[in-house]
Amino acid sequence: MPVFDYDPPERFVAGAVGQPGSRAFFLQARGQGRLTTVGLEKFQVAALADRLDELLDEVLRRGETQVPATAPAALTDNDPLDVPISEDFRVGAMALAWDADTAQVVIEAQEAVAEEEEEFEPSPLLEPAVLRVHISPAAARAFTRRAIALVAAGRPPCPLCGQPLDADGHICVRLNGYRGRSASQAEGGE
Repeated sequence: MPVFDYDPPERFVAGAVGQPGSRAFFLQARGQGRLTTVGLEKFQVAALADRLDELLDEVLRRGETQVPATAPAALTDNDPLDVPISEDFRVGAMALAWDADTAQVVIEAQEAVAEEEEEFEPSPLLEPAVLRVHISPAAARAFTRRAIALVAAGRPPCPLCGQPLDADGHICVRLNGYRGRSASQAEGGE
């Protein structure tokens, strides 16, 4: 099983490539001359950010260690993803843990396994790849802030059904299947 381990990474971020509505999402870790890029879905980025914030809030509540309530400005990273953007694997499952001994967050992203491979006997040669990063609570808060902004930067939601609006509108369930107007059409830009 290939394990891409960063303890700690020089940089760990979520990012996207493409236009809203057709973006590809990635997690990227860099350190010690290595770069690992894994692909995932937008909802996975949002879920990771939410769960990471919940984990940090719980550690803060317990008073186990110094956890910033918000992301430190010094750790803000708004730079694009490092190039080349070459997907090492596609993420299937993710896990979070708090390592009390090192006062770090451990994030694991495991490679998605095709359904056909699950039917066969597990083989050491077919073990899924794993990206594992160990980051400080402050770096985790900074990661979360960037991930939330990344997810929010997508297409605006329809005011009726909440589904994303394309530039030419969408089929709105609240309008019984009629095409809803896009934001530019609603402003008079038909």
